[in-house]
Amino acid sequence: MIEIISGEKGKGKTKELLTKVNAAVASASGSIVYLDKSQKHMYELSNKIRLINVTDYPIDNCDEFLGFICGIVSQDHDLEEMYLDSFLTIASVETDDEICHAIQKLDIISEKYNVKFVLSVSRNEASLPDCAKAKIVISL
Repeated sequence: MIEIISGEKGKGKTKELLTKVNAAVASASGSIVYLDKSQKHMYELSNKIRLINVTDYPIDNCDEFLGFICGIVSQDHDLEEMYLDSFLTIASVETDDEICHAIQKLDIISEKYNVKFVLSVSRNEASLPDCAKAKIVISL
């Protein structure tokens, strides 16, 4: 399952994502991972959530990012949810085709390993491709 929080930069997507991830800790029986482009939100996250700064790793394109996600999933058999802040940036995604490719691959990973993905995407709903629009849960 993939959920998308969309909206232009500065609209409050990260705040929504942080609220969602911290609320998920109460009901989660497995682990939760939060991927971001910095350590900036470390103190806003519950200490039960694993924060990974993606920029600490040499990821240059979308396929490398998806491999990184698969590596995380393969190492944590209790993984229930992954929250991806600044998705377009951390996944090195720019075009609509790349967005659809990434979402299709995340869908496959989600289904096969039973991991829920929640993405923060810095685009308004109207400028997202159809493959992403169907997964929007919050549009700011």
